[in-house]
Amino acid sequence: MSLCTIHPIPYRSDPCESFERIRQAPGAILLDSGRPQALRGRYDLLSAWPRQQLRTTPGEPASAYFQRLRLALATLGPAELPPGFHSPFAGGLIGLLAYDFGKRLEHLPASALDDLHLPDGQMGLYDWALVNDHQEQASALVFHPAIDSDECQRIIRLFEDSPQALPGQDDFHLRAPFQADLPKDDYRQAIQRIQDYIRAGDCYQVNFTQRFRAPCQGDPWQAYRALRQACPTPYAGFVSLTSGAILSASPERFLRLSQGQVETRPIKGTRPRNPEPQADAAAARELLESRKDQAENLMIVDLLRNDLGRSCEIGSIRVPELFALESYPNVHHLVSSVVGQLRDGLDALDLLAGSFPGGSITGAPKIRAMQIIDELEPTCRSIYCGSLLYLDVRGEMDSSIAIRTLLVEDGQASCWGGGAITLDSEWQAEYQESVDKVKVLMETLEGL
Repeated sequence: MSLCTIHPIPYRSDPCESFERIRQAPGAILLDSGRPQALRGRYDLLSAWPRQQLRTTPGEPASAYFQRLRLALATLGPAELPPGFHSPFAGGLIGLLAYDFGKRLEHLPASALDDLHLPDGQMGLYDWALVNDHQEQASALVFHPAIDSDECQRIIRLFEDSPQALPGQDDFHLRAPFQADLPKDDYRQAIQRIQDYIRAGDCYQVNFTQRFRAPCQGDPWQAYRALRQACPTPYAGFVSLTSGAILSASPERFLRLSQGQVETRPIKGTRPRNPEPQADAAAARELLESRKDQAENLMIVDLLRNDLGRSCEIGSIRVPELFALESYPNVHHLVSSVVGQLRDGLDALDLLAGSFPGGSITGAPKIRAMQIIDELEPTCRSIYCGSLLYLDVRGEMDSSIAIRTLLVEDGQASCWGGGAITLDSEWQAEYQESVDKVKVLMETLEGL
């Protein structure tokens, strides 16, 4: 088996300085653990200049797209890391799946308006990456054996030389504040319609989302730097697009696959932070003790146990963590963990096919919830509730659920907020929760 070449470079706790050296390159992408402020992530992963960009085409079945991804990985070729060196990535695919890719997987019709035109899938094939390991406090360039030696040396020089002055970038700013697409009365009617479906027995819970938009101009990387400072999270990321970027400050892991072990960490249950310590602690306690939030979380845990059951060994699925508290600068969350062992003969793309999109952002049962979402949300979710992910030639994968995420493109910034609707939901409280979840994003950009 061919080995990757490892070139150590000085460790940086913040990946932004390294990424600035490549962010204007084709296919520049950063998967960011939010260090040093965010505490749960271990690795940052960044790269550029992919050998291929694989995008979904209109009408292409999900299975055909996944086969193209498998072929791309096979074309790059197998590789392993040198003994004693740990990295999540040894060359392979990095990119995104939009929420709407799930409609291809489940063969669902799409009636919502697609006015943002992001591909349902966009994965680059990368033969190198810079990896920051915050546990070991080490940084290294990881080169797949297929990379050209001259290209390898060019990239080493790029990161070892003194930073070059980059062309001046326009400061990012909004030309008007964010506005909700959906009038409040339309939101109320949608919640009532969901509750009618629940009473009729169609579903138990539906995640309903609204979109906020603002006109903008300038460099979206500047906006990402500001968001990273205001709301560091362990599953963040920046994806360069042809005429814009994706800026993600996600706190939620979707699926991780490492050496055959699968983990998903759904978030369900939210309370806004309070600047007064006693009130903030009370809000956290109230969330932990809320039977409504526990019931919503448990529904999604059961859904994900079922999803993982499509791909995991019988009897291997466990719930090692249930109703844990995770706190971020803007909100407290209720989080659980579901794990399993991938079945022999299956790969990471089989796992994705059986589980995407994440149950925490659809509802239960999943397929009926997705149909109701498509009926009641007027526009496609695009990247929101999709995933940023990597999948390397060894079969190692990690992925986020792209919540707390903005799409900045063609002079417009879009973000989304939502929550789980049950029979007990009050539409005014749900509306406010949808705002609370993205308030830090909107206020940060409005303050630039």
